Amino acid sequence: MNRPQATQAPQDKHPVMGQRARLAAYAVLAVLAVVVAVAGALVQAGWFPGGLLLALAGCLALFYGGVKATGTRLGAVVPAGVWVVCVMLLSTSRPEGDFLFAAGVGPYIYLLGGAMGAVICATAPQLPPSGANRV
Repeated sequence: MNRPQATQAPQDKHPVMGQRARLAAYAVLAVLAVVVAVAGALVQAGWFPGGLLLALAGCLALFYGGVKATGTRLGAVVPAGVWVVCVMLLSTSRPEGDFLFAAGVGPYIYLLGGAMGAVICATAPQLPPSGANRV
């Protein structure tokens, strides 16, 4: 007697994140974007050129980590948007004449490099894990 064998769907190693968990992840990414923006503004000029590279690496790690953690492109867009707003607010001068970004090429590289990194992370193709489509 030949019985058809029941086939089970392969279990996904990375379970899909629920809506509440994803919203909480976006909120955490937004807070981290504020921290990265402030830290990058202080470090990029303080230890030039190493501080600039460290600040850009922090931005890229946040954006790419957001994509990987949430599994969506919005994982890079949310922290990138918050980062841009924070950096723009930090670049304006205060009534006392103080501001965090000094005149020079370093702050421009930080602003443009961080924005380009956000665009790259948000638009990079998301490939499935290796072996996921194999039977």
